[in-house]
Amino acid sequence: MSIEAVTEAADGPRSKRPAILVAAMERFGEVGYEAIKWSEVADRVGIGQTALYHYFESKAHCLLTIMRLALRNSEQAFRQAVENSGDSLSALRAAVRAAYALTPQEVQQNRILQANIAILANERASNREETERQLCRELVAKIERNWSELLERGMKSGEFTQQDPLLMARSLLGLIVSVWRWYRPDGELTLDAIAEFVENSCVLMAAGSRENLE
Repeated sequence: MSIEAVTEAADGPRSKRPAILVAAMERFGEVGYEAIKWSEVADRVGIGQTALYHYFESKAHCLLTIMRLALRNSEQAFRQAVENSGDSLSALRAAVRAAYALTPQEVQQNRILQANIAILANERASNREETERQLCRELVAKIERNWSELLERGMKSGEFTQQDPLLMARSLLGLIVSVWRWYRPDGELTLDAIAEFVENSCVLMAAGSRENLE
């Protein structure tokens, strides 16, 4: 599992936090969040449960952190993709491609995010869990705002049809992230083929014409 996908600035060289996150992602991906025991993560990392609780107070706290990091990575990938893309249509294509330009480990991270997205709906009793939940919700709003602003620019330039930019942003994002609910690396469809199909579908939805597919 890629450490980069779960590392943060506060993680020092001796911190076990990235290793715990990686182990949790592996177990959540293998058998699902609900099916594993929190102690299994400690065993995989090779630490005691006391050390585990030093970093994460619960399995839910760890899950919410994984989800926040997945959202952070998605938001950063969007910004990097559109930064030098030129016109809005090119930026839209680049943003969709960036959403699928992932390592197998990052794909798993996104699968975990989408499989457990409902956890963001309700307030958590624990302060640390609630902090992560709120950060996740802020990132979701930021991602929606990023896409909405891109679409609004395209509407003003005449590249996209006049529609509600936030509704369109949420519709495009819904299509993009729905892939993680069924895509499997060993399946018949490659991620490149899926990315091409979704990219063209997003252009059709935003531009309202097949002409922009050429």
